[in-house]
Amino acid sequence: MTEPIADEGLSKGTQLTVSAPPKSAEKTEAFVPPYPFRYEQMPPIWTLIGMAKKNFLSIWGMGDFQSRLRSTRVFTRELVICNRPDVVREAFQSNHRALQRKSPQMRHALEPLLGDGLFVSDTDTWAKRRKVVAPIIHGSRVPGFAPIMVDTIIEKRDEWAALPNGAEIDALEEMAHLTAEIISRTIFGRNLGANYASEVVEGFSDYQRHIDQIDLISMFGLPEWLPRFRGRAIRKSKDRILKVLDEIIDSYSAQKDAGEASVIGGLLEARDENGEPLSRDAIRNEAAVIFMAGHETTANTLAWAWYLLSQSPATAQKLHLEIDTVLGDKTPTFKDVADLPYTKAVIEETLRLYPPVPILAREAMEDTEIGGKAIPKGSLVMVVPWLMHRNPVLWSKPDAFWPERFLQKSKRPNKYGYVPFSIGPRICAGLQFGMTEAILSLAILARKFEPKLKPGTDVQPVARLTLRPGADLPMLLQTRAA
Repeated sequence: MTEPIADEGLSKGTQLTVSAPPKSAEKTEAFVPPYPFRYEQMPPIWTLIGMAKKNFLSIWGMGDFQSRLRSTRVFTRELVICNRPDVVREAFQSNHRALQRKSPQMRHALEPLLGDGLFVSDTDTWAKRRKVVAPIIHGSRVPGFAPIMVDTIIEKRDEWAALPNGAEIDALEEMAHLTAEIISRTIFGRNLGANYASEVVEGFSDYQRHIDQIDLISMFGLPEWLPRFRGRAIRKSKDRILKVLDEIIDSYSAQKDAGEASVIGGLLEARDENGEPLSRDAIRNEAAVIFMAGHETTANTLAWAWYLLSQSPATAQKLHLEIDTVLGDKTPTFKDVADLPYTKAVIEETLRLYPPVPILAREAMEDTEIGGKAIPKGSLVMVVPWLMHRNPVLWSKPDAFWPERFLQKSKRPNKYGYVPFSIGPRICAGLQFGMTEAILSLAILARKFEPKLKPGTDVQPVARLTLRPGADLPMLLQTRAA
């Protein structure tokens, strides 16, 4: 990010080696998708701050990708970047107590929308809410959710089928509508519908576009309680989303009286250790967390997958062969997911190259230590999937789109070196939900369609709160031959 004070890893004489890909992978050159310019000599800190306000991915230099443990000082804050499995494990697993708090930037960016929701809370609040929220989207529930997912995806497939061959779509918006509808039907027990889906999707997009990317108040060491300015655009986008959530929560009583089951009931009926229910604000905050995590990240992943496949004919051909062989014309079920390893590998490789949350930042709540380095209280500790997933010490062909790497059972990535859903106690509770949703969506839609990037479109990754392929992703919807 800036010139390092210390770089523990390569600076200790580590040999930078990149293992050669299998000979079978050398027959066709793997597609290398776009990424921002990487500096050899970093610009001044004020330049980097200006760049970060527009795109968090543009501030990294060559050394940041290759390092193990790198530290620097930004104004009053010590900034430490963990970029190898051993130090990631130390930071997010062993030192969870000291490093469980999200960074000030993330807390203040999401507080208007999520309040004290699970994604941004810590200590007792986080521990108590995790017990309530985690069972709602636990992996054990996913087989029961799968039929609803499939029905919703088939509706999208039929919607696409009604369009003329070659029709232009915004793949990013289409996937956002799809995943918003899936999360609403599975978790909240009701159809969202096109109008409500648009409110949520556009609300999240506007919120990301206008929210501050850098929390200068905290970087200068000013008091946490100082107010952050929120413009009218932030309030408007927040209100659009929360209005939908309020109506969803209000509809639960009617659903319950009609005998309909709804997972959101777990929030409304939950009781803490004192027998007290969650407050209305707490319920809405947790509903907002589930909605944000359940639709935004998977939508981005699917949009990136469509783009990558459109630029990788050989990979698309392998994907189609697997889908045609395993599924044929039948409607898939949850059990079919296990028989789609290449489809899963495409999703995993997409998550490696374009992790939905590309920076995982924590604030040290007390003095601690990582890799023998002292971490003073108040330091910012970052695990940056964007860097680690492209670290040439850890990955062969780190910038290339090569799903086959995830099919090599003897070379599966270390779980602390591949962290698209975070890792440790704060790992995403909806990991299996999101993976199942993405695999089924890709399999069902790719069985009938092969979206092609609209000619002349320049796709560039942009990270604000999440990593997107720009503001939109125009593609031409090509129907596959029978």
